Amino acid sequence: MPSPDLLSLRGLNRALLNRQLLLRPEPMPEDGARNGPARAERVIETIEHLVGLQAQAPFPPYYGLWSRLAGFRPDDLAGLLLSRQVVRIALMRGTIHLVSARDCLMLRPLVQPAVDRGLSQLLGRQLAGVDTGELAAAGRVLVEERPLTFSELGVALSAQWPQHPPASLALGVRALVPLVQVPPRAVWGAAGQAAHTSAEAWLGRPMEASSPLDRLVTRYLAAFGPASVRDAQAWSGLTRLREVVDRLRPGLRAFRDEQRTELFDLPDAPRPAADTPAPVRLVAEFDNLALSHADRARIISEPDRQRMFTRNGVFPGIVLVDGFAAGMWKISRSRAGAALTIELFRPLRPRDRDAVTDEGERLLAFAAPEGPDHEIRFAPLA
Repeated sequence: MPSPDLLSLRGLNRALLNRQLLLRPEPMPEDGARNGPARAERVIETIEHLVGLQAQAPFPPYYGLWSRLAGFRPDDLAGLLLSRQVVRIALMRGTIHLVSARDCLMLRPLVQPAVDRGLSQLLGRQLAGVDTGELAAAGRVLVEERPLTFSELGVALSAQWPQHPPASLALGVRALVPLVQVPPRAVWGAAGQAAHTSAEAWLGRPMEASSPLDRLVTRYLAAFGPASVRDAQAWSGLTRLREVVDRLRPGLRAFRDEQRTELFDLPDAPRPAADTPAPVRLVAEFDNLALSHADRARIISEPDRQRMFTRNGVFPGIVLVDGFAAGMWKISRSRAGAALTIELFRPLRPRDRDAVTDEGERLLAFAAPEGPDHEIRFAPLA
């Protein structure tokens, strides 16, 4: 009989799906004027529980919330962007995340060391000799006068630093100053270039002066645990988290995975049985579900991960069958309507293929509700 402290691969899979709200999506409050604030708060609570949604592209967070909240509509998130209750900013791993205004002010100072590593590479190459204090001050003045695209910001800064590439100057400011992307960028149904201003100016509040890394680690475990120290570091982009976990150890529960790697979790966090049913899900592009562990086997096998990561830097939408990645999906649009193309890694049982089709129809109804024609295509198996 296995040790009670041993967690199987399927057990880790079900724990992750549960934390990510992919076993049983949370219900949205019913529509109606009185429920408007309740719907907004449900979305914010979900984004905060997930510690943000990766948002390298403008619209994957909408699909990420659709897969986790029953009854979610695009306006539920678009309204929060317009009202400045959620923002898009470089955070974990130095990548753009969609987070609540509250988390923006707390998380950015905590992950600043990860952002600084990218800055050090710039300073050693394209920005050698540039005074970072002067660059930060000049960049902050410019973006707080009016939101600027990186191109506009770089051109404006090049007047003071003509010997350095404008694009590198703008990236330097992004590392030194917490820049948020402002609407209409990422507003459903709208189009716009990524224009930036400082988080403090946009939100009218300062960054949190100090918050312990303990808080970041425990929130990570709540959303992605059980997990190893390496997992937490892969998600956050930070190093030396072993010291934090050792400090937290008395209040955590320890496990081992099938490779005997030590995992940590919050004592009362849900860990469903390994045989818990997992419905078919279509998970968004760039979803942190598949990007937040050093060992991603709990959701996707290594051969399948390599297939996904060969697509020009775009991590595609994932088809989950029985909890694990079974294929990829993408939506293409035309005047005739929207088409969902599904590329499976291997043949599926008829009932699973039918479930994928049903979920695909639900996704198309969300993505293009007024489209005159919807189509689901299964690519030929490689």
